[in-house]
Amino acid sequence: MARVRWATIRRIWITTGITVTVIFVLWSLIAFRASSAAREAIRGNDAVAVTEGEDHWLFQPRATAADVGVVFFPGGLVDPVAYAPLLRDLAAEGYTCVLIQVPRRGIFGGAEGAEPLNRAVNAMRQLPEVRRWVVAGHSRGGEIAARLAQTQAPSLAGLVLIGTSHPRDISLAHLRMPVMRIYGTRDTVADVQKLERTKPNLPPQTQHVRIDGGNHSQFGAYGFQPGDWPATISREEQHAQTLGAILSLLRRVPESSSIRRAPLRDANRYS
Repeated sequence: MARVRWATIRRIWITTGITVTVIFVLWSLIAFRASSAAREAIRGNDAVAVTEGEDHWLFQPRATAADVGVVFFPGGLVDPVAYAPLLRDLAAEGYTCVLIQVPRRGIFGGAEGAEPLNRAVNAMRQLPEVRRWVVAGHSRGGEIAARLAQTQAPSLAGLVLIGTSHPRDISLAHLRMPVMRIYGTRDTVADVQKLERTKPNLPPQTQHVRIDGGNHSQFGAYGFQPGDWPATISREEQHAQTLGAILSLLRRVPESSSIRRAPLRDANRYS
């Protein structure tokens, strides 16, 4: 009788586990999928050429490009295509952008270790015309961006943290490059209290950009993220403010950075 009960309990646990996994996958596909506008942006337009690589997308201005570029890490679980509108608009302003595909969308260890950094470094090394790089990331992508900034590779000239409480486990207080943290007042995934707790891990010159009414989900073009609060401004307005803030940092990089061009090294050494 005990064996029968154990077999029944085991079947129930297995069935429950499979059901929960299926629900989680379906929920993720819906909540974190890129919008139709994002899928349109990944195709490029008259001002920006978009090329898909093995593990990244490249956004290049069709006109003359600046010698400053952006390498971007998406949020965990989020379809990376959701950040195509932001990067296409940055590229339209003359800045080459690289959107990294994080292994397994950053879950099950995909965001950890050296692999996301290696993907970024390899992509940047293919673009020697870009002399300085600003590294950026949203949510969990901000954690990866912070780790890349921590390497202080000679070509890195700025850091932009978007809707993220990272860096939580490392200190970047020593960095001398321009650093910007962008946050929304309605973001309950990376809320203001979490940001305050990790503020000492950022350098004193960090610029904190507050978007009143902005939430976590609207930093990308994807569905509403569970655990977030509804925004009180439109996605278009939050996008415009985020874009403007990043552009303000990019335009300061040539003036404020004395970083010389040097070969990027394999990120494995930093793992």
